Amino acid sequence: QVQLVESGGGLVQAGGSLRVSCAASGNIFRINNMGWYRQAPGKQRELVATVTSGGTTNYADSVKGRFTISNDTAKKNTVFLQMNSLKPEDTAVYYCYVDSPIRYWGQGTQVTVSS
Repeated sequence: QVQLVESGGGLVQAGGSLRVSCAASGNIFRINNMGWYRQAPGKQRELVATVTSGGTTNYADSVKGRFTISNDTAKKNTVFLQMNSLKPEDTAVYYCYVDSPIRYWGQGTQVTVSS
């Protein structure tokens, strides 16, 4: 079993920044991909950003140029999402995931951006 612990969410004004983190522990076989989804009230969960074990990143169009995903260069079991120039529409619960090799999910962390 793999456990994911997220941290770093909170309340920020529009234009501000937040960084959320997700640490994986437990019976980690091999991490192929890590990433973040988000779900706003009344909306479907959507992909925000992904990073492969080789460091290749992918972003949703809505966050390109504002968000940066990275993983811990030493342990490779922690993923970060740096969120800059936040907008009210970024308000959501952010969920991290890891493919090891099946997909595990974190419990979610609330990010609220006030206008």
